[in-house]
Amino acid sequence: MQSQDFSAPTHSQPAQEAIDYEAFLQQHLQQPHNTMCYPLAHETLWVKRTSQGNPALNYWLLKVLAGLFGAPVLRPVPNPGGAATLQTEVRRLRSFHERGLRAPEVLASCDQAFVMRHLGRPGEESPSLSNAIEDAIPQGADATLALWLRGLQALQTVHAKGEVLSQAVARNMVVCADGEIGFIDFEDDPATHLPRAVCMARDALNYAQSTALFLQQADAMAAAQRHWAAFVQQLPDDARQVLQSTVKKLSWVRFLPPSKSLGRDTLRVLAAYDLLTAI
Repeated sequence: MQSQDFSAPTHSQPAQEAIDYEAFLQQHLQQPHNTMCYPLAHETLWVKRTSQGNPALNYWLLKVLAGLFGAPVLRPVPNPGGAATLQTEVRRLRSFHERGLRAPEVLASCDQAFVMRHLGRPGEESPSLSNAIEDAIPQGADATLALWLRGLQALQTVHAKGEVLSQAVARNMVVCADGEIGFIDFEDDPATHLPRAVCMARDALNYAQSTALFLQQADAMAAAQRHWAAFVQQLPDDARQVLQSTVKKLSWVRFLPPSKSLGRDTLRVLAAYDLLTAI
């Protein structure tokens, strides 16, 4: 599913403008799209309905690749869709709030849908971290590196508070107006299917793969490698071992030609390998 710029709790509304979120949700159960945004006078809401989930073929392919490369981080995390996936996202969003992590606030839920508050205040931009880093490239290495570090530190905070992400890619992170990094898209829960060490390594690999090309384009790779090495060293021993083992098994990617004709994904993989080998 395409990520949206959902948002975190904002200031409370005046009592005379209080909204019955349960009623609001019921009124929008028949919306034409699974996820829709509703800008109101003092806040912005999102209503998300049940969706189909990922095709079983995707899980089979990932399972085969995990076996071929002996890489547990590639094992698929089931996302069957329907009420189960929706309730997983509601549970995980609420868990993040309870742990003091920035994520959209769930205001009301039922079996078919839930309503959440936008990660940001009305009229204030909350771009994805991916867009923010890419937009910073023309400003030079320092600006790009600063944003990238903010995301890496946010990931470290998530792990320190006992959580892991679903897909720890920069497009699923939001730069809120106060500078804090928020998180969106929790349709699956890796921790219920994979060991915690694998989940943490998976988060690290996802973040590297989704951001390394930006670092390369901004000439910030060398500086980022030093910060990455420090990040890896603070991981628990078992998570660090999973990450290092996976990087070794992916060493063949260095033989891929750095040609734009092979597509942007190939360039992302090559840039990520440059960053990952800092460990």
